[in-house]
Amino acid sequence: MYSVKEIFYSVQGEGYYSGRPAVFCRFSGCNLWSGREEDRARAVCSFCDTDFTGTDGTDGGIYEDAGRLVEKIAACWPHRGNRCFVVCTGGEPLLQMDDVFIAALHKAGFEVAVETNGTIAAPAGIDWLCVSPKANAKLLQTSGDELKLVYPQEGGDPSRFEELAFRHFFLQPMDGRDSKEALQSALRYVLGNPRWRLSLQLHKILNIR
Repeated sequence: MYSVKEIFYSVQGEGYYSGRPAVFCRFSGCNLWSGREEDRARAVCSFCDTDFTGTDGTDGGIYEDAGRLVEKIAACWPHRGNRCFVVCTGGEPLLQMDDVFIAALHKAGFEVAVETNGTIAAPAGIDWLCVSPKANAKLLQTSGDELKLVYPQEGGDPSRFEELAFRHFFLQPMDGRDSKEALQSALRYVLGNPRWRLSLQLHKILNIR
């Protein structure tokens, strides 16, 4: 059984595959914040900008088995004959993703990308693993394709992470009331530390999902 907030077709807005068309499957729930505003101040991750609570989004719901969920995801991909791309996100998708679901996506022709906070070890079979660590959470997934650090975070200096086994390193300016200052700070860090690249939230710039 899978609890899904929403499924939709758009372009990837962040990180390495920014601008690439994808179907997004946003799972409900997270292990670092309840999603309720009254809990935000004491959450391990208090700066999340995503609604991942409930199942009331587009094509959201409780899916009884992997096959039905993959059918719904596949129905959102309009380009028959082209390589299908799905981004599994949340919340924290690894609370729910399992081998059966990943295998079903592969059988349907999808390349599977996952965006995770890294507090849960990733199952085998994921084609592109993006880890976005949170400074106050224990990082268990210390390897992958892409590390995307929201910046700045208190206690989350990028130097903590740059020796981990990732192929690409991104700084993403923290959104919010201090977003302009965060952008300038991230830009300065990237220019001074060229192992890192700047990730902007393209979907917000374009005002799309």
